[in-house]
Amino acid sequence: MDLRHQVTAMETAVKQVGVIGGGQLAWMMAAGAKALDLALIVQTPKRSDPAVSIATDTVLADVADAQATATLAAQCDVVTFENEFIDLPALQQLTNVTFYPQLSCLAPLLDKYDQRQYCRSLNLPCPLFVPLKGRADLPNLEAQVAAVGLPLALKTRRHGYDGQGTFILKDQAAVKATWSELGYQPVLLEAFVPFERELAVMVARSHTGEIAVYPVVETQQIDQVCRRVIAPARVSAAVTQQVTEIATTLMTQLGVVGIFGIELFLTADGRVLVNEIAPRTHNSGHYTLDACQTSQFEQQLRAVSLRSLGSVAMTCAQAVMINLLGYETAVSDYRQKRAALAAIPNARVYWYGKAESRPGRKLGHVSVITDRAMSDAAVDRLIHQIESRWYPGPD
Repeated sequence: MDLRHQVTAMETAVKQVGVIGGGQLAWMMAAGAKALDLALIVQTPKRSDPAVSIATDTVLADVADAQATATLAAQCDVVTFENEFIDLPALQQLTNVTFYPQLSCLAPLLDKYDQRQYCRSLNLPCPLFVPLKGRADLPNLEAQVAAVGLPLALKTRRHGYDGQGTFILKDQAAVKATWSELGYQPVLLEAFVPFERELAVMVARSHTGEIAVYPVVETQQIDQVCRRVIAPARVSAAVTQQVTEIATTLMTQLGVVGIFGIELFLTADGRVLVNEIAPRTHNSGHYTLDACQTSQFEQQLRAVSLRSLGSVAMTCAQAVMINLLGYETAVSDYRQKRAALAAIPNARVYWYGKAESRPGRKLGHVSVITDRAMSDAAVDRLIHQIESRWYPGPD
């Protein structure tokens, strides 16, 4: 049997994909699953979680419940991930389950300190960093802070997302106080990068080693939460090449099957540094649903179901994605606000179906695509037009 027929046979064999996590990232797999004729079976704790509405079946359990994952796997050909809040040692005991990304590829990435060390081992550029392992390191705190300099970023090593677990601190006293408030848990200290802008890129790798790097995008953060994505980023060819080399090296050296999101800093002198690596689909790739031939969600399913990867080419000149973050504690579907957003030319509103709003919670996003590249001023006007229809104005 030649390779083409082997791949076809493997593609045909994968029909049921298990997904650990049932939030909006799993919910947005729906169109890709339909296009590829795949059934999605989701492990998630609540029947109200977004992906329950699109799943063929659901295992109601916490994402870190490995026994529930065994139940999930019994119904699936492969298991993939919507988030990384898993119990990796427990999953490693499930030796008869096929995971993509492979558990061996997740191992060096889930802990931020391990991730930094892995990047260093591959000579991938990243900020200067040192660990604080626990209370026993208190006598060394001043020296560790001096090693990276002030200001600095203090990060918890696991389960941080949307700015949670990351603190930008300006002096020694703030570092000590913040670490004390965290109970002296293991943390990472990183040199603060005075970046010119923040970038991100999605990159996928297939089981045959095929790699697809999406366009580099600019992300704009407010309070360390991604608020906006502009695709493609207006950066030089040299910067794009740096990002592509970082993404390709990472995926090749891991030998991973799946899709990753990589967040990066661009410095004023044109250097690119790795900020964080997410071993899954990512908020910075939502624009691909409307602006690329293959969305990041379909690409994940293509990779884990052992298909060839789809084209990552953009189908428009430019795309702008705006997150709809909660700004109040309320129970509302914000129907009128969504209608106002949908009335913007070339806009598409994605509403995740979460019944409760709270400050900072991702409730949906808006994508706008254009057939011509916009000026910076035009992009700013569009962002203001969208955000003014969502966020309340000053009192």
